[in-house]
Amino acid sequence: MTKQVHLAAHFPGVNNTTVWSDPAAGSHIDFSSFTHFAKTAERAKFDFLFLAEGLRLREQNGLIYDLDVVGRPDTFTILAALAAVTDKLGLTGTINSTFNEPYEVARQFASLDHLTAGRAAWNVVTSWDEFTGQNFRRGGYLPQEQRYQRAQQFLEVTTELWDSWNDDDIVADRESGTFLRRPDAGTFSHTDNQFDIAGQFNVPRGPQGRPVIFQAGDSEEGREFAAAKADAIFSRHSTLDEGQVFYKDVKGRLATYGRRPEELLILPAATFVLGDTDAEAQERAHEVRLQQVSGQTAIKFLEQLWNRDLSDHDPDGPLPTVDPLVGENTIAKGRASVRMHRDPLDVAAQWRALAEAKNLTTRELIIEVTGRQSFIGTPATVATQINDLVQADASDGFILAPHITPGGLDEFTDTVIPLLQERGVYRTEYEGDTLRDHLGLSAPA
Repeated sequence: MTKQVHLAAHFPGVNNTTVWSDPAAGSHIDFSSFTHFAKTAERAKFDFLFLAEGLRLREQNGLIYDLDVVGRPDTFTILAALAAVTDKLGLTGTINSTFNEPYEVARQFASLDHLTAGRAAWNVVTSWDEFTGQNFRRGGYLPQEQRYQRAQQFLEVTTELWDSWNDDDIVADRESGTFLRRPDAGTFSHTDNQFDIAGQFNVPRGPQGRPVIFQAGDSEEGREFAAAKADAIFSRHSTLDEGQVFYKDVKGRLATYGRRPEELLILPAATFVLGDTDAEAQERAHEVRLQQVSGQTAIKFLEQLWNRDLSDHDPDGPLPTVDPLVGENTIAKGRASVRMHRDPLDVAAQWRALAEAKNLTTRELIIEVTGRQSFIGTPATVATQINDLVQADASDGFILAPHITPGGLDEFTDTVIPLLQERGVYRTEYEGDTLRDHLGLSAPA
């Protein structure tokens, strides 16, 4: 059976994909940028807009680095404002489970779901570095197993809060012309090793029953968490082979939790570069990567693997002759228990082999190994690439992150979307009102 393609839009932010030097690049803070981006996504009939979140600017060697957008306004404020300028587009926010509390997050998402008439979604993430933790009373970081334990219990509590209301807990009093709440509506009590709360939740059940739940972790713990609790996964596996392996692995875990494959969507992040010919698109893609990965940026990425201060290393020369330092992470503060690469010596050997085989400088190598341009070509080529991956069960669709803000979706909307619609694999109009409708997900019991 031919699958329908799901598409969503990632507003560039906590990443290094944005090309600042392009004359078309605009603000990442002005509301006009968010409005333009959201309205374009809705015009393209995308399922949702996705906002990542950074609770603190990132650092390396004790200093703020330039791999991220300089500032990011509060997620709920942005999504609530976008609710007023969109009608159908889902609104997905990344909210941290390590440095927030269940009652507050449950109330915010329940409110957003009412405000949007059922278009809210939560991307549940954890945080693992002390640098971010310094912004919060708790401070420090949690080991990976504790982070996911807290995230699981956090989601359990928020779900209990959302489910503390039933659809019939508000009744109309015709004599007084008012609505009445049943006395026990919203009553909750939860105690475990993370939370000890009790009271009455003060937001009625939302139009979707519960907001849609996203998960973005790729570890063993993250995959299991997604299989048990999530409605969709924000994946990084956007190629055919890697995508099929990930798709089969995660979908295969669902039966353990009494779930069917269609109850969890897998949506990899993807970038794109379009051109009048495939060759022109390839040239543009190369120029984009050169702008995304400066010499300074290349060194920052290199340090994350080598675990050394390499600020004096020449990015236009070969890779360092010394090996990465194994053990405690000394480059990024508070990441002693976490490494970006689990086997740095093996990864360094792979990088050296690749650099030697292709005669690459350090910067050229970093451009290649960190490349995220999933779709490159004419609109027809890109439409074919997207559809082929979905039909081959490498994904259920893609979350597109353009390299230009805020107009990076415009060309895709005008050229690729009509081709997918002509193939009959992508909607021409929204058929429902809620995000669950767009994603083909049933309402929770």
